[in-house]
Amino acid sequence: MEGLEMISFQIISCVGSAKSMYMEAAMAAQNYDFEKAEALIKEGEEIFIKGHEAHASLIQKEAGGEPVTPNMLLMHAEDQLMAAESFKAFAQQQIIIFKKFQALENK
Repeated sequence: MEGLEMISFQIISCVGSAKSMYMEAAMAAQNYDFEKAEALIKEGEEIFIKGHEAHASLIQKEAGGEPVTPNMLLMHAEDQLMAAESFKAFAQQQIIIFKKFQALENK
């Protein structure tokens, strides 16, 4: 397997795991388990960074004059990276919303 393929799979693996954690965090928030939700967001962020760093290495290569020829696998990896980022924002909003719901129920 070539370098670009390995980096693409590293991105997919890391951000896919992060996205799963963000999804689980959103579900934990819906159950008012905010401690678990916030821990999952933090854990997801830590693994997401590894995928982001792998992606950044490709950008650095390109900026250094070493062309990176995009392929479907890299496009998929970038799509997954963006989806994970979006889902993180969604999960964080779920935590905020369900904290407000819980506060209203406790009034």
